[in-house]
Amino acid sequence: MPLFYMQGMPIGFVALMLALVASIGGFIFGYDTGQISDILLMDDFRLRFATCTNYAVASTCEFTVVRSGLIVSLLSIGTLAGALAGAVVADKLGRKLAMVVECLMFMIGVTIQLTSFHVWQQFAVGRFVSGLGVGALSAVVPMYQAETAPTQLRGTLTATYQLFITMGILVAYCIGIGTRSLSGATSWKLLVGIGMIFPGMLIAGISMMPESPRWLCAHGKSDKAAVAIARIYGIPQKEASSNRYVNAEVDEIIHQLEAEKRFKAGWIDCFKPQNKTLYRTILGMSLQSLQQLTGANYFFYYGATVFQSVGINDSFVTQIILGGVNFGCTFGGLYVMERFGRRWPLILGGLWQSIWLFVFAAAGTAKDPTTSKETGTLMIVSACLFILGYAMTWGPGVWILIGETFPTRTRAKQGALSTSANWIWNFLLAFFTPFITKAIQFRYGFVFAACNLLGACVVFFFLYESSDLSLESVDDMYNDPKCKPWTSRRWAPAGYSSRYDLVEQTKAAQARKPFADTEEKRIEHAGSDLKVGSSLKKEDEPVHIDNVQPAPLGTEPNPNITTVGTKATGPSDLPADADVDRSNVFVGRGGGPDAPGYNVGLTKSGPPGGMDRAYRNGHGNAS
Repeated sequence: MPLFYMQGMPIGFVALMLALVASIGGFIFGYDTGQISDILLMDDFRLRFATCTNYAVASTCEFTVVRSGLIVSLLSIGTLAGALAGAVVADKLGRKLAMVVECLMFMIGVTIQLTSFHVWQQFAVGRFVSGLGVGALSAVVPMYQAETAPTQLRGTLTATYQLFITMGILVAYCIGIGTRSLSGATSWKLLVGIGMIFPGMLIAGISMMPESPRWLCAHGKSDKAAVAIARIYGIPQKEASSNRYVNAEVDEIIHQLEAEKRFKAGWIDCFKPQNKTLYRTILGMSLQSLQQLTGANYFFYYGATVFQSVGINDSFVTQIILGGVNFGCTFGGLYVMERFGRRWPLILGGLWQSIWLFVFAAAGTAKDPTTSKETGTLMIVSACLFILGYAMTWGPGVWILIGETFPTRTRAKQGALSTSANWIWNFLLAFFTPFITKAIQFRYGFVFAACNLLGACVVFFFLYESSDLSLESVDDMYNDPKCKPWTSRRWAPAGYSSRYDLVEQTKAAQARKPFADTEEKRIEHAGSDLKVGSSLKKEDEPVHIDNVQPAPLGTEPNPNITTVGTKATGPSDLPADADVDRSNVFVGRGGGPDAPGYNVGLTKSGPPGGMDRAYRNGHGNAS
């Protein structure tokens, strides 16, 4: 049974669970990212792996810039290799089994770290091996979520990956607060060792989830794809082969795969201009690079050190504040990216982030924060406001886009290339940040501010708006030569006048009591309403309406009328005072007690029940 309906579409419990379970991969990523900032400041870790003048006193121990950079950044090198390998594994083994393999790889890396005693290189190698698993998961999880999530919830469900990243960071901060007071190696080994729990949870959970329907169809398993889609919709599995919604989605996937078969799906094909593949590869890599260049990981990797340098006595607590802001505001990001689309949140987010990074850098440059409490406070506040904007826009937004921008046959490889760009910049920032901050200190923030402005420009000029569209329709949009990024919000699939029209017709066509099934029916004239007769045309065929009687000027729309899956063409001999757009005539169902049948609605712009004041109720014959 469906858990609820959204835009007329049934949403099953499994649809929510698969997004949450897969997002544990994001939690693993966040936990591994968040723990290292605290570990570098723990006394036992410093005594074991740093350079000390007195090996009995931790305060005399310091990491060289190269050593700290390698310990932090070797994770990123591993993730780069893992992201590229993850695409091959996901295409060969399937999305689910790939995640299992990648979790095992992460656990091997954690084991190597836990068995490190006095050789810092072993700990760094352990982070590299863990990075192989993290990187592969970062390529597969958003792709799996996008391929399985219902279109109506794809943005929100895919964004849970970023939500779990922020949760992992925050949990690592909190556990670090608790373990730092423990004596000996337990202080940092417990923090690292707890990380073994989460891949085990992902392995157990993902085994109960459906495989990606698109991967199944691509491997000739359309019957299993139908069962997977039925589970996602909450439709009984025994009805999978006969349910028209399930069959329609399977047919759409197969049709798109057939259309893509003329293009090969090798790595080199990700860089060919056909089907706008090269464009999207470069766009995906650019967005992932720019997400790193927002400067967020400057605070997540080195936040404790940064705030220690501005005179904050307990920099661990400040890290928790930043982590809490990041986690809490990501919930807002789930709403923002679904409600306002993809383009404008990223554009406005880039501008917002740029402003507060400029304030952060200007404050730290103008006055020494270690001697001015006001300056230190301003820098913390500006950092929190920066994280607020990032968590609601660029944090979740880029991961959503990576899952829904690419065509099915090359999605895994293009997603891997895009994610690898993220990890390349992750490594560069993690390794070189200590050198850069030592040279230019807080002026580093000006660099990130400029990168955020660049990101806003890239989104405006190159990113297409993909909200409310199926993955197959997104591919069609990118290949429409008439559609430009800045006009893409107005693009709609064939048969729809706008995105709004698409959403409204989807609501009606896929409601619990849809207007028309696939069998033939007919609308017949019946007084002031149009009632369902013995036969009605298919909902994807136009219905011609004649003898329409417009209501008097100023008549308000019936709020109970809903649009349906059939768009009708208007008559050519309407009275002059009808004042309607003849290309936008809809048949609507009367939902109230006084309108038991069907009405014909004529509008200037928008379907019946909308806010357009030029609406005219009418009645007449339809055939």
